[in-house]
Amino acid sequence: MRIISFILIAIFIIVAYLTVDFKLGRKNFLSQIKSNVFPFRDSDIKIFTHGTDLFKDMFEELKNAQKHIHILFYICKNDQFSQEFLTILKKKAEEGIEVRLLVDWAGGMKIKKKQIKELKSAGILFFFSNMPRAPFFFFTSQARNHRKITVIDGKVGYLGGYNVGKEYIDKDPKLSPWRDYHLKITGEGVQDLQLQFLLDWQEASKTNLLQNEVYFPPLSKGSVRHKVISTEGFLLEKAFSTLIRGAKKSITIGSPYFIPSKTIFKDLLNAIDRGVTLTIIVPYTADHPLVKEASYRYLRPILAKGGNVYQFKNGFYHAKVLLIDDEVCDLGTANFDNRSFFLNHEINCYIYDSIKIEEAKRILEEDLKDSSKLSLSQLQSMGFMSGVKEWLAKRIAYFL
Repeated sequence: MRIISFILIAIFIIVAYLTVDFKLGRKNFLSQIKSNVFPFRDSDIKIFTHGTDLFKDMFEELKNAQKHIHILFYICKNDQFSQEFLTILKKKAEEGIEVRLLVDWAGGMKIKKKQIKELKSAGILFFFSNMPRAPFFFFTSQARNHRKITVIDGKVGYLGGYNVGKEYIDKDPKLSPWRDYHLKITGEGVQDLQLQFLLDWQEASKTNLLQNEVYFPPLSKGSVRHKVISTEGFLLEKAFSTLIRGAKKSITIGSPYFIPSKTIFKDLLNAIDRGVTLTIIVPYTADHPLVKEASYRYLRPILAKGGNVYQFKNGFYHAKVLLIDDEVCDLGTANFDNRSFFLNHEINCYIYDSIKIEEAKRILEEDLKDSSKLSLSQLQSMGFMSGVKEWLAKRIAYFL
């Protein structure tokens, strides 16, 4: 009996500590968040939807770098593909090219200390981003840098949903083919990616490079009007809410996780009520426990009001897209979940160009062809275990 009492007391103390840590940590975090407002830009933009095509292009640009390479990824693993990526960076550093590599602390856990030592020995400047720190260890362990930014010579930039690992190039049978969107930007918009990278670098390394003009060469305009959106804290929820509330005809959402905040969920239901057509694409196969079940309590009311929900079945769906009225298309790193809305550092791109939006629509139409439509009756007839998972998912939805 004493042992049981001791265990219960220990559990209570741990839960209380984590709760206080998280609440105070988030309060401190919100008091320090910075809103980086970037201007409208005109650049040339290419959309990649296959990892093999993306990384073939990116690796070629990396090999041709002449001055500096700045890279931030949320995940970099320890498989053969990741080694290929790191080998390219080491060779460039050994050639005398400046190479700076940031990897999120949680997403880079599989990178071994020996590998980091080898990277630094080759001349690569390496840091982990968003390391847990005192006094709020639990909160800071949850607030991740989910951005994916690559900038080469200050002239070529990439951002989107792909990380570095074999699954992203269809080498993981459980999650292949991997469906995602990633942008290549050339033109004046690259300087905004460069600025955000240097801000993240400053936070991780305590080195201020923002005034170094060599990182911001003169850039010409392109043909695609766009705007880079960098968010943390509650800023993404605010940005998406503004877009959704302004929708007049249609809203299309593509996300691997659909766990909206109360505000965003209410905005979506209100949009349906005023006659806006809502279409949501989510994966049929989940890559993490409980994320699928966590979405059900939101999808049921949406389906009941006449919204359209599709489950992507041709592999794993990891895209992050929000299309409003065929007038603005958001692509980037942010998922449609509470982590992205409130915890993560994210970077997205609003595209306003009609030709590029039509291209995005064609891509979404391909995704819909590879999906099956979900009905309300399907979600109302889930089994017992699914109900248990949904109950549990509801309690920890903020952290999924």
